Amino acid sequence: MDYSQAMDKRTIAGREVGALGLGCMGMSYAYGPSDKGECLRTLGRALELGVNFWDTADVYGAGENEKLLSEVLKDHRAEVFLCTKFGNVYDRSMTSHQDQVSSNEPWIVDGTPEYVRRCCDLSLQRLGTDVIDLYYQHRVDPQIPVEETVGAMAELVKAGKVRNLGLSEAAAETIRRAHSVHPVTAVQSEYSLWTRDFEASVIPTCAELGITFVPYSPLGRGFLTGTIQHPDDLPEGDWRRNNPRFFEENMTANAQLAQAVKEVAKRRGATAAQVALAWVLSRGEKMIPIPGTKRVRYLEDNVGALNVRLTKEDFDDLDSLQAVGERYPSVGMKFLNG
Repeated sequence: MDYSQAMDKRTIAGREVGALGLGCMGMSYAYGPSDKGECLRTLGRALELGVNFWDTADVYGAGENEKLLSEVLKDHRAEVFLCTKFGNVYDRSMTSHQDQVSSNEPWIVDGTPEYVRRCCDLSLQRLGTDVIDLYYQHRVDPQIPVEETVGAMAELVKAGKVRNLGLSEAAAETIRRAHSVHPVTAVQSEYSLWTRDFEASVIPTCAELGITFVPYSPLGRGFLTGTIQHPDDLPEGDWRRNNPRFFEENMTANAQLAQAVKEVAKRRGATAAQVALAWVLSRGEKMIPIPGTKRVRYLEDNVGALNVRLTKEDFDDLDSLQAVGERYPSVGMKFLNG
């Protein structure tokens, strides 16, 4: 395949980027062990293919993912639309919510202005850059009005440390409140054939306000590729072992979804991953999905989705299915705004 011909473009904040982005989390966090050399090769290959919308966060590997990206950014910063996030506390000594530290909360979200400023400076240092293209609040802090958090983020824009602001996993009303303080450029949330919660209000709100919607986990955390048949297929230490949709009783039901994707892939002469991504890409030009991978071969396969054109028959077969199980364990569901 001539990958250079495959990369469609989409526009965000007045800048043209590849229609398909890259989620970098798995290179340092959540999905089992990684090979650093292969991760760096994947990042390099992404640039060759025009996949230049990169997504990371300070919590991914407690800063290690940002450091990994810096090794490529030092020579290619101008080519990358760089996105990172703050808010999910990875270092409890940094948080302003010391009441949660003392009560040993398993997950802490901090949206205080002082935490925003501290995290931004540390991310800039780890990334080896003087500006972040898109800075997200990773989760909305239930203790702090979003206007307060976004006000502090807007100060970072004025200071030249950040170019654009975003929210992750925010409800429609929260997005409106944030947007009234400072323009929100992007909203990132899980969206795929097995997570469609945001079609009712969040995606229409983004469309109304001119906000780009960034779907993460567009491959259903890998399940829609058809390569995961049983919980034992996941490596030790893989976060998905604790995700309810990957519990054995739910995987059996969800296998119907993966099988439907596989059947459409056969008709189109494509892979299951390409079909799942083609479905997300078809949802509109104001979406930039960010499938994650840490391997060159999967990156190249994902880019092939841009050559897949689904038919009405395909959509009919895919749209009727629904995943079984919550998309996060209970502690994670607690911090989904909305």
